[in-house]
Amino acid sequence: MKKSLLTVCVLGIAMLAMGSAVAQGAPNAEKLGWRLGCQAYSFNHFTFFEAVDKTASLGLKYIEAYPGQKLSPEHPELVFDHNMSDDTMKMVKTKLEAAGVKLVNYGVVGLSPKEEECRKVFDFAKKMGIETIVSEPPASAFDLLDKLTAEYKINVAIHNHPKPSLYWNYETLLKNCQGHSKMIGSCADTGHWMRSGIDPLEALKKLEGHIVSFHFKDLNEASKDAHDVPWGTGKSDVKAWLTEIHRQGVKAVFSIEYENNWDNSVPEIAQCVAYFDKVAAELAK
Repeated sequence: MKKSLLTVCVLGIAMLAMGSAVAQGAPNAEKLGWRLGCQAYSFNHFTFFEAVDKTASLGLKYIEAYPGQKLSPEHPELVFDHNMSDDTMKMVKTKLEAAGVKLVNYGVVGLSPKEEECRKVFDFAKKMGIETIVSEPPASAFDLLDKLTAEYKINVAIHNHPKPSLYWNYETLLKNCQGHSKMIGSCADTGHWMRSGIDPLEALKKLEGHIVSFHFKDLNEASKDAHDVPWGTGKSDVKAWLTEIHRQGVKAVFSIEYENNWDNSVPEIAQCVAYFDKVAAELAK
């Protein structure tokens, strides 16, 4: 009984210590031009408003939304996507402002060669102050995306879902980007590379000059069945990735997309935040 009580106390102290560290966010990373935030998909068992609150509780100031998430506990009939009404968008902006969280990226969302469909997404992004649309468009859409990225001043980051998705191999992205706008590049998903049998460090090196944003992950193993673990504890060299990204001078949004322990992932994500900022501090010296 005493042993159990001691265990509870130790865990409680550890969580309090973690909470203190979490409140600091990632200030050292900010000095490198790295904005750490959460992909709301990490909290897909919750609403978007709850995802915003969880992001803020981690001391983070940025969020990436995805289409289809229920909006809030008070409005479960509404979903977050580019079809939201102006009134709903106003509600979202009010929530974000109150939480001190900025909506920077949106995706993964479809972008096709059809201009009317694409403009709907870009119009929405413009209204919401979104900087980057994350997508997996076909090669036939790139000419249109050149036009829209220039017109709206909004980036398109090409995401890599695992094999056999269109962009699982970074070489496909490099091929499709040839001759196109520098505003079109990679949303580098490190975990999905691992699931596809690709070395993320090699991919990052090959994508130099083409990286727009990140879905950052560390996994328990390099296989299609792997799951997320706190950064720096998995089977990858996250510090080497960050060292390479720093060498390239990349300044981007790093979205934490933590696909594990869905109902109680905040403590593990807090470990990711602490590790990320620790490495950033070392790199800044």
